[in-house]
Amino acid sequence: MKYFTAKDAKNQFGRLLDQSRAEPVLVVKHGRPVAVVLSYEEYERVEELERAYWAAKAGAADAEGYLGAAETEALIDRRLALRD
Repeated sequence: MKYFTAKDAKNQFGRLLDQSRAEPVLVVKHGRPVAVVLSYEEYERVEELERAYWAAKAGAADAEGYLGAAETEALIDRRLALRD
């Protein structure tokens, strides 16, 4: 992965953007990583992977029989009623 210092990223923003179209670019400030710049296409790909991951997790939870929103609300109401 290529990297730019924060100062270079500021001073060479156009170059940073051009480089980020080819691969993600790490921005480092005082020797520490602070950001990653990536192309919009790569961002969309990462977002789709995340959506697919959480959809799979939700599907697995549903298959395992986790409570839905209505059942959860009813359970909370019953528990709160026991406190009274």
